[in-house]
Amino acid sequence: MNLLKDKVAIVTGGTRGIGYCIVKKFLDNGAKVALFGSRQETVDKALASLKADNADYPVIGLCPDLKSFDEVTKAIEDVKAEFGRIDILANNAGISARDSFYEYSPEAFENIMDINVKAVFNCTRAVAPIMKAQGGGSIINTSSMVSIYGQAAGVGYPTSKFAVNGLTKSLARELGKDNIRVNAVAPGVTRTDMVAALPPEMVARISAGIPLGRVGEPEEVADCFVFLASDMASYVTGEILSVDGATQV
Repeated sequence: MNLLKDKVAIVTGGTRGIGYCIVKKFLDNGAKVALFGSRQETVDKALASLKADNADYPVIGLCPDLKSFDEVTKAIEDVKAEFGRIDILANNAGISARDSFYEYSPEAFENIMDINVKAVFNCTRAVAPIMKAQGGGSIINTSSMVSIYGQAAGVGYPTSKFAVNGLTKSLARELGKDNIRVNAVAPGVTRTDMVAALPPEMVARISAGIPLGRVGEPEEVADCFVFLASDMASYVTGEILSVDGATQV
């Protein structure tokens, strides 16, 4: 399929898990992609893996510090110089934690907010003027089911994802006049490295609480990014799309 033919996308946190699947799905749908990772080593590994699948993939990799607006701006300018435009931004980079509130340090809280919220602001702030000048674009943020329900420990993570939802809905209203759509995808329990490392009996217990009876696959989450990035979603903005098998927590 070519739902994203000739579009240019940036995917943060694109070296593994859901982010890597987003990159691959975008490429398979005709996009040119710049993946952002936290380290050059992981960026190079992801690029090598993608090229092993298809040597002709139009993909590049960069590793700016997403907490630095200057570094993010420079990286996004480099992407525009390479590909000529930027149509899609997938703000996927993030970290999680499940520390008890009584043990949660202010430094840990600040760090998770920096990576999960400030980085989304920085990337969006840097790319929005480019999208406005070229007539529009699509921004998709990775949220989480805990942004709706909260969670019993690790308060920084759901707090950061509630903030991502607020950014998504507010920017959709503000940037709509510039034909920039802003949406979020809120995955539930998904078969990333963390889930894959769990004992089978634990995965079975988790799955039993999900109405569809199983955890999600990264590709299923990535498909939603493709839809929201494509012209099929041309009148969809300000949405938080749950991809969680109807999980209730």
